[in-house]
Amino acid sequence: MPQITVVVIGGGAAGFFGAISCAEANPQAQVTLIEASRQPLAKVLISGGGRCNVTHACFSPEELVQNYPRGGKALRGAFTRFQPQDTVAWFASRGVKLKTEADGRMFPITDRSETIVECLIKAASQAGVDVRIGNPVVAVKRQSTAPGFAIFLKSGETIECDRLLLATGSSAIGYKIAQELGHQIETPVPSLFTFNIAEPQLRSLAGISVDPVYLRLSIPNQPQLQQTGPLLITHWGVSGPAVLKLSAWGARMLRENHYQCKLYINWLPNLQQEEVKQNLLSVKQEWGKKAIALHRGVNLPHRLWQYLVNRADIPPDTHWAEISNKALHLLHQEIIQGQYLISGKGVFKEEFVTCGGIKLKEVNFKTMASRLVPGLYFAGEVLDIDGITGGFNFQSAWTTAYLAGQDLGK
Repeated sequence: MPQITVVVIGGGAAGFFGAISCAEANPQAQVTLIEASRQPLAKVLISGGGRCNVTHACFSPEELVQNYPRGGKALRGAFTRFQPQDTVAWFASRGVKLKTEADGRMFPITDRSETIVECLIKAASQAGVDVRIGNPVVAVKRQSTAPGFAIFLKSGETIECDRLLLATGSSAIGYKIAQELGHQIETPVPSLFTFNIAEPQLRSLAGISVDPVYLRLSIPNQPQLQQTGPLLITHWGVSGPAVLKLSAWGARMLRENHYQCKLYINWLPNLQQEEVKQNLLSVKQEWGKKAIALHRGVNLPHRLWQYLVNRADIPPDTHWAEISNKALHLLHQEIIQGQYLISGKGVFKEEFVTCGGIKLKEVNFKTMASRLVPGLYFAGEVLDIDGITGGFNFQSAWTTAYLAGQDLGK
């Protein structure tokens, strides 16, 4: 093979995986990875609470794509070529075993994200990748005299290459480079965030979790979105997997509505609405002399129950026997479809997922090559792809980077 020069811009999960994939596919290729910061793989280190949620135990491409609010259709074919099973095998072959948790998330058995970081750095070194950290790129130009690119660094240095992989994540410089080379960008907006609810009494319940709840977003003139799963009450509103998934699917609509809309919560989705009503009536008949705040009619955390009683305007010391049918109906409604006003999005430690990026129709998903610029490739979050929480964003990074690397090395 003639020697080719390849530059990867971005030292995150996709950048490292793409560089390794390229260098292993063609040991004669000269592969250079450029990372702006002095800490490569920084997101990998802090992901999954410092444990790194590497991927998800979902081994059917058809099912896998259903976890991507944006990009699922484009990834369908890509996942037939490199999917979670391949990710597990890739790390296992390098001495890193993954384990599956009850919810399908997969972590290194060490429960340390450093294990994944060390594995990627070692694999890059063994494959002969020249990793250059603390080297911000300021611009990229296509060569006019020959195919390839000139990469201008902040240090004043210029690097030339035949092929270029852009794996810059959701960073302004990545979008700027892509646009200057002729690509269109879908406006980046946050995905995977929590909801602010300006209700002091709800916030006073911070730390209480309920699993499952059913959530429904109501945004004017938009299709309704719903999600079922665990919810955590926080000192700013609500969080937890159900909220994060809802925020991912509603990312653009919520942004357009300035993160203000109605949220409906059913605290007992495993019961039919009529069952909840019958439970309340049964308690009223059997425990008429008990105070409603002290004797719950349904299986909910005690403080949450007292809060819902208060929301239904029932004084806490009221005896069950004294509660009118109208008050009981209001309580029933609070339990099965309480209405809450979202007043903004929370700042959340996992909020480093963005929807938006390179328009997918401008990329060949068999190779991750640009359809517009010969020699240009994309991988990871620079693309308009985002997954829900649970390891799906890492998987799209591994997949797109692997495919890009394989073709870059040809």
